Amino acid sequence: MDEFVTLTYRGKEVKLPLVTGSEGEKAIDISRLRTETGLITLDPGYANTGSCLSAITFMDGEKGILRYRGIPVEQLAEKASFKETAYLLINGRLPNRDELTQLSVRLNDHSLVHTDLKAFYQNFPRASHPMGILSSMVNAMKSFYPELDTLEEEINITVTRLLAKVRTMAAMSYKISRGHEIVLPRPDLTYCENFLNMMFDTPVTPYEIKREAVNALRVFWILHADHEQNCSTSSVRMVGSARVNLYTAISTGIAALWGPLHGGANQAVIEMLDNIHNNGGDCTKIIQRAKDKNDPFRLMGFGHRVYKTYDPRAKIMKKMCDNLLAAIQITDPLLDTAKELEEMTLKDPYFIDHNLYPNIDFYSGIILRAIGIPTNMFTVMFAIGRLPGWIAQWKESMDDPNWKISRPRQIYTGHQQYDYVPIHAR
Repeated sequence: MDEFVTLTYRGKEVKLPLVTGSEGEKAIDISRLRTETGLITLDPGYANTGSCLSAITFMDGEKGILRYRGIPVEQLAEKASFKETAYLLINGRLPNRDELTQLSVRLNDHSLVHTDLKAFYQNFPRASHPMGILSSMVNAMKSFYPELDTLEEEINITVTRLLAKVRTMAAMSYKISRGHEIVLPRPDLTYCENFLNMMFDTPVTPYEIKREAVNALRVFWILHADHEQNCSTSSVRMVGSARVNLYTAISTGIAALWGPLHGGANQAVIEMLDNIHNNGGDCTKIIQRAKDKNDPFRLMGFGHRVYKTYDPRAKIMKKMCDNLLAAIQITDPLLDTAKELEEMTLKDPYFIDHNLYPNIDFYSGIILRAIGIPTNMFTVMFAIGRLPGWIAQWKESMDDPNWKISRPRQIYTGHQQYDYVPIHAR
């Protein structure tokens, strides 16, 4: 039986239907609210607003649940490759062996970057942030690859190009920023192995691929592959609703992810740890500042807007972090500071009572630093991981039979009408 919520306004009752998701989530359908009442809703930050129906990712912040297409992220992190996860998100199911092999072949075939694109890289100022470069380069890809005969063929080849080339372009940006020769992808390496090799291999010092580093990168990318309607994903959907090409939509997602409150959070964690270390390494003082309501200081990498319990991704990342640090046995004062800060906050009643647990950004920043990724590349690493989710969300919105261009309303608070004043009378 259909359920409704009744809204009473100026003596008139309006019945608003309830929509129920597959996991029992309920939403009030207000699509006819303005037509029926002349009212709109006001929800800054959209924390209580559902922008779409989606079958891609389910998350429950109160219970600490995250699933891709129904599969718990814990299982994917333990058992799946990043390519399998990408296929799952984009196509709605896990690939069989033949499909996975075909995907690997296509990714290898499309992993090279057009020679003319390399010239673009070399004309960016050396101090340019890699995220700005990556966003620009992804948008520019549309100019290098003309449209194909059918929409389905166009989408399939574009998806493959993005998954293959963004990884290569990210490594290229690092090499060019160092003034080093570009390292090309190799067909004998996995997706994750290839990226690390393109980043760190040099003619004088061949890169030694460590299993622990490859596994940590695989898990990092899987855990970042999608996260429901966050800032960058919503940006991809909103820009995509204007029916722009996929390159432009993904470029928008990269730009949104660049923000320090979104994808830049793991970079902010390392910068905070660096600050603590440079100021004597006193974690006790930092924790006291974080608990002081009158102090604007914010402890980066703790708590989450959606998760009200331990971020399920953080649990996995913490285990991966511990395993990686134990295996490679590197000496790094910032990593020591991070471990001390983690231990102190996990025992502190204030952080426990306020659900301020270390989140995925806290551990992912440590992992990336341990692998050798430079701090200004952290958000780029996030973007590579989130790419399959952005593609899946864009594709789902394109296939939506109830598609509408995004056009939020507003409540105007400016001047009421008044007459133009000539310049001599002002």
